[in-house]
Amino acid sequence: MTRPRAPGITQGERAALLELLERYQCRWPGEEAAVGRVVDLTRSHADCLLRTCLPGHITAAAWIVSPDGGSFLLTHHKKLGRWLQLGGHVDGEPLIHAAALREAQEESGMEHFILFHEDARPLLVDVDVHVIPAHGNEPRHEHHDLRYLLVAAPGQTARASHEAHELRWFPRARLAEAVGDESVQRLARKAWRLLDAAAD
Repeated sequence: MTRPRAPGITQGERAALLELLERYQCRWPGEEAAVGRVVDLTRSHADCLLRTCLPGHITAAAWIVSPDGGSFLLTHHKKLGRWLQLGGHVDGEPLIHAAALREAQEESGMEHFILFHEDARPLLVDVDVHVIPAHGNEPRHEHHDLRYLLVAAPGQTARASHEAHELRWFPRARLAEAVGDESVQRLARKAWRLLDAAAD
């Protein structure tokens, strides 16, 4: 389900997004290149939150772990033909963590998650800029992906959406086997460091 709105990020929304990226840079040093590209997009494109923004736009994703933290959920994407974390277009939503939660609910069939926070704020766990190949009438473009950590509440059954061939839980030890993309492996490593630290 999409929720498009009129183009144009407001000054307040832009300031909040830039502040989010600044906090991320302080929390995860050494990622200046990717963060800088998202900052540049946010500053230069008023429609950066919309999928019509080219050559790229901001997207949201969620790394979803099981209630006990021992497994992670991936979707086998029909269009891209590989296992990925859940996520998608923000469609004008300026609260990127809210878009990540919405996408997780829509793509997993589950409703209840715990969004990982730090200092009483939703924690942006990873930033990645990657190319989406041309498909049909959609030109080649970039996704400026902002990624969050969600823990699924117990007692729920995951169901694949129409955008996926399959939805599957993988044990933590099978990360390298399930995911070849280094940026997704980086996201997973960060997520587990956060969860392990919170459990201590």
